[in-house]
Amino acid sequence: MNNYETVFIASPVLSDVQIKETVQKFKQLIADAQGTLVHEENWGLRKLAYPIKNRATGFYYLFQYKVNPEFIQKYERAFKYDEQILRFLTVRLEKYSLQYAEKRANLKKEANSTEAEKTETVN
Repeated sequence: MNNYETVFIASPVLSDVQIKETVQKFKQLIADAQGTLVHEENWGLRKLAYPIKNRATGFYYLFQYKVNPEFIQKYERAFKYDEQILRFLTVRLEKYSLQYAEKRANLKKEANSTEAEKTETVN
């Protein structure tokens, strides 16, 4: 199994429910291929650098996962045929990029836990 990272941009006209369904669909594809989702991040609605399909914004999402290399072609095909996806990029994580990704994920978790502690002490 190799480590991969996929970032995709979903259409900004989708409702919250539709975005969650789309994200769940791609998570389920990983699970069906006996892969494991290591980390995921919702980057939210962001402005695009240039218009894509007449859209100026899009919902960004990141997945880090471990899966067999044969699955990637099928996974990318699912992104291509989904009309709700504007763009996607999948990269294989090498040794150093994997270490960086783990470090970034840990920092994100620590920041979220610190933020949760602050809200608990305020309440």
